[in-house]
Amino acid sequence: MLWCLLLLCASGALGQPSQDEVRSLPGLSTRINFRQWSGYLDASAGTHLHYWFVTSQRDPITDPVVLWLNGGPGCSSLDGFLSENGPLHVDDNGQTLYVNEYSWNKVANMLYLESPAGVGFSYSDSGDYTTNDKEVAENNYLALQDFFRKFPNFTKNDFYVFGESYGGIYVPTLSFKITEGPAQINFKGFAVGNGLSSTYYNDQSLVYFAYYHGLLGEELWIDLNRLCCKDGTCNFYNNTAVGCAQLLWEVSSIIFNNGLNLYSLYMDCAGGIQKDTARFDRDMKNLFQFYQFETVMARGTASHLDPPCINGTAQRNWLNHADVRTALNIPTHVQGWELCSEVINESYGRIYTSMETFYLSLLSKGLRVLVYNGDTDMACNFMGDHWFVQSLNLVKTVDYQPWICDKQIAGFYGQYGNLTFLTIKGAGHMVPQWAPKQALKMFESYLSNAPY
Repeated sequence: MLWCLLLLCASGALGQPSQDEVRSLPGLSTRINFRQWSGYLDASAGTHLHYWFVTSQRDPITDPVVLWLNGGPGCSSLDGFLSENGPLHVDDNGQTLYVNEYSWNKVANMLYLESPAGVGFSYSDSGDYTTNDKEVAENNYLALQDFFRKFPNFTKNDFYVFGESYGGIYVPTLSFKITEGPAQINFKGFAVGNGLSSTYYNDQSLVYFAYYHGLLGEELWIDLNRLCCKDGTCNFYNNTAVGCAQLLWEVSSIIFNNGLNLYSLYMDCAGGIQKDTARFDRDMKNLFQFYQFETVMARGTASHLDPPCINGTAQRNWLNHADVRTALNIPTHVQGWELCSEVINESYGRIYTSMETFYLSLLSKGLRVLVYNGDTDMACNFMGDHWFVQSLNLVKTVDYQPWICDKQIAGFYGQYGNLTFLTIKGAGHMVPQWAPKQALKMFESYLSNAPY
């Protein structure tokens, strides 16, 4: 009875648009103690970005609002909702929802945005899904403004932006737009998990990561040092020395096309070893872009657009049920849901190779920043992000040291003023999915500005 009374009071205080409210979900038989909405936020003319918003289980009126963005570019944030940090996860059969005990909405109001248009249930009236980093930042900002128009009672809550993977580009660029816009959002900071912050540091570090994790043979390592290094300095990013590019092709083939789980080195590859797939040359755009490698292997045909070694079947099956689409207020003309969009990924315009300027500007405004990495990820490895943070030349205020979760070392962290770099031991690319308890502890500590 007390729970019901509290929810009714919160409902009256929140006073949100009834047309988007989700009152029931197919496959959910468990009672929940939060409210949720699903619908569309308008961005640039004719661009409609799908959102799913859930209130905090603790105190929706005063708890912060956190925007979550998955990366790609071209992958859906509903994967974050249904398999990472959302309150409801879908079972392996894609039929039943169950409660995630480590959901981030235990302490925050969570907003999941499918971006850009063409991703998930987001769409454009024109059907043109060509976009780039600048347009995505602008549309995310416009959608955010529309969100606070729909939910004006949340404008005074502390607001944060979180994202992972290519969110390393999405999050700082959106954060900069927020700081440059009208002061109607109580913006406090942002966090990037296993993010692409610098193509230079990501490329440089991955070769070292691969060697010191036992992936490269001694002969290949010796050749890399002989042909790609000079006077004790190696250049794996844009080296024009004869023979270096061929060696880096070998490195990339081992990492991308040898059956390893790119996103979590010590986990199995979903579906078994996957070689000669159409994804290989597509994913090569994320590594060693300077060399413009071309694949000559036979291309396979993937039945779905899941990242290699990742299985999105459960989310896909559940979200594409007609009754689920109806419950989430998805119009019948909107495309079926996929984990990642090939159209977006193939046509996306990557403008930025480093987030250095954005970080320095945002840090100078007093925002609190968290850069965190699962330390078994190869797509955006922890060394590259750590080197990026160090390259900002900030004053170190807390030495690198372990942090604790459940009486165990959960990883390591160091602080540079209002920026924290943190690792999660044994986790891969999707930290909230593969280390949920540690991820929630990290999230709570960051929001409350408490020691890790």
